[in-house]
Amino acid sequence: MKRAITAEDIWPIERYGAERKALKKALVEKKKHRRLDVGPVATFYFENYETMWSQVQEMLWIEKGGEEQLADELRAYNPLIPQGSELVATVMFEIDDKARRETFLRKLGGVEETAFIEFDGEKVVAVPEADVDRTTADGKASSVQFLHFPFSAQQKDKFRKAGRVILGFEHPAYSHMSVLSETARAALAEDFD
Repeated sequence: MKRAITAEDIWPIERYGAERKALKKALVEKKKHRRLDVGPVATFYFENYETMWSQVQEMLWIEKGGEEQLADELRAYNPLIPQGSELVATVMFEIDDKARRETFLRKLGGVEETAFIEFDGEKVVAVPEADVDRTTADGKASSVQFLHFPFSAQQKDKFRKAGRVILGFEHPAYSHMSVLSETARAALAEDFD
């Protein structure tokens, strides 16, 4: 499995445009096992090379920024590709009502430090992406978080065989958990070396 997108991996805009609809349809099918709801408003989107390649191509398609934009997109999205001993997720707190969302996020500071995956006596705690602080000084969390779940070799082996995997948060204002389906667990295990 590839661990980084390079300029050589990117299709010309014309080719992407011609195949865009079919690519997006195929990706929706693959992503459905990588999308997991935790509680009423949090969704984990577990990323991989394919999801990030698609994101870069789509940004180039929409913004048409050429080579200059490509460098920025690769800097932004390559860190979200798992490197063989981790799972990487984009987490979105989705609340349509702006006032309700603002109030909720003001209570959620530090939530990025409380996400975990638990299985067979193991607990892997998330490490937030270090690009930017996702909680402000006054305690407001961002509605989008980027999390890495680092696994040891032993944890990877256990995860591949795990019967029950729990994904959740242990935050005082948002303490929710979900059990992964076997299909989701197997899809995520493909991210490991």
